[in-house]
Amino acid sequence: MQYKSQAVAKPYFIAAIGLFVGQILFGLILGLQYVLGDFLFPAIPFNVARMVHTNLLIVWLLFGFMGGAYYMIPEESETELFSPKLALILFWTFLVAGALTIVGYLLVPYATLAEMTGNNLVETMGREFLEQPLPTKLGIVVVALGFLFNLTMTMLKGKKTAISMVLMIGLWGLAVFFLFSFYNPVNVVLDKFFWWWTVHLWVEGVWELILGSFLAFVLIKTTGVDREVIEKWLYVIVTLTLITGIIGTGHHYFWIGTPEYWQWWGSIFSALEPIPFFAMTVFAFNMVNRRRREHPNKAAVLWALGTGVMAFLGAGVWGFLHTLAPVNYYTHGTQITAAHGHMAFYGAYAMVNLMMISYAMPILRGRAANSNKSQVLEMWSFWLMTVAIVFITLFLTAAGILQVWLQRASDTPLPFMVAQDKIAIFYWMREWAGVFFLIGLIVYIVSFFVGGDEKETA
Repeated sequence: MQYKSQAVAKPYFIAAIGLFVGQILFGLILGLQYVLGDFLFPAIPFNVARMVHTNLLIVWLLFGFMGGAYYMIPEESETELFSPKLALILFWTFLVAGALTIVGYLLVPYATLAEMTGNNLVETMGREFLEQPLPTKLGIVVVALGFLFNLTMTMLKGKKTAISMVLMIGLWGLAVFFLFSFYNPVNVVLDKFFWWWTVHLWVEGVWELILGSFLAFVLIKTTGVDREVIEKWLYVIVTLTLITGIIGTGHHYFWIGTPEYWQWWGSIFSALEPIPFFAMTVFAFNMVNRRRREHPNKAAVLWALGTGVMAFLGAGVWGFLHTLAPVNYYTHGTQITAAHGHMAFYGAYAMVNLMMISYAMPILRGRAANSNKSQVLEMWSFWLMTVAIVFITLFLTAAGILQVWLQRASDTPLPFMVAQDKIAIFYWMREWAGVFFLIGLIVYIVSFFVGGDEKETA
């Protein structure tokens, strides 16, 4: 059954895709700056382009999570959203604040921006991924609290399911761990120690609960498998995620000045982190194989299966490649880290958002699924983006291995920039793969405007 208030998810989904396009465009700019150092300089320096690229990543994923939650919670709770009006007010607040922040990065020198926005009152700026000015951070807290209030009140007046409870734990965890972005101690070791409490405990902790709940919701809707079966899988995945993810934070503590025991704790538990991602892959394929019906939205099912596989490869396999302390000693901060980051973010979080959008948007537009022509186009976009990210990852991995050898492991290590020159060919190949990724994203957007009159029936 569809609920009228689920429609508030639509602007969140549209904004998410628009910001995703911006993120990829700035990724291509960064890729060119790796090989053409003065490209767009001084208009867009590398550090500014990198801030915009990573901040757009976070913001569009958050818009996707919020849209997915606004779509899912009313359906799971079997009641209308507590306040659709509040959801729309928060949408515009978040969108305007995010846009102004990006414009600030591009037009105002960062030090001046810090001075203008009260960083001298509470020093929170200047840290990777958490560069947002103080007013933006406060705005994010207000939006998150309003969002969580809206969803919690909806659940309290409606049905409580395991899937919606897991989603809410993930979303509340997201908000709580963001509060550590306000804690910026002078001691650099303490700073990095608690910085990971936002960054790691988001992407390798509570965000995985959001991922698991979205995946479970779409698989229930598209396969017809009993809810009890899917919920049991979800419990296992959540338990594995929290045990390995929380203690696995230690793999970031190897070389920042913390005690040596973190090398053991970090190595052992982060080596176990691929297990919940592998469980997600088995879960997705198992549910699809046991399906009781053929859902007309085959594209959404493809995204669901792709999420399981690519999350396992990117977050699991590529994470494991450099997570053991003796290996990380050589690979830390190299292009191997970038390879893992690109595939993990795409596989785990970009794909699950695209899956939710793929499943929900046709229903919000009054049909069970997009037309056959539209879905074929969307599946093309799936393969274009996924194959492109695989090649981006392989090229960065090759660059990273060569970088480790030339710069760190060799008997005659080369200076950083000399090593970078020698691996530039991989940066060029990564750039071309990025162009194909952008083409895939454009095809994804176009697919929603194709074959609109030819409707599928459930």
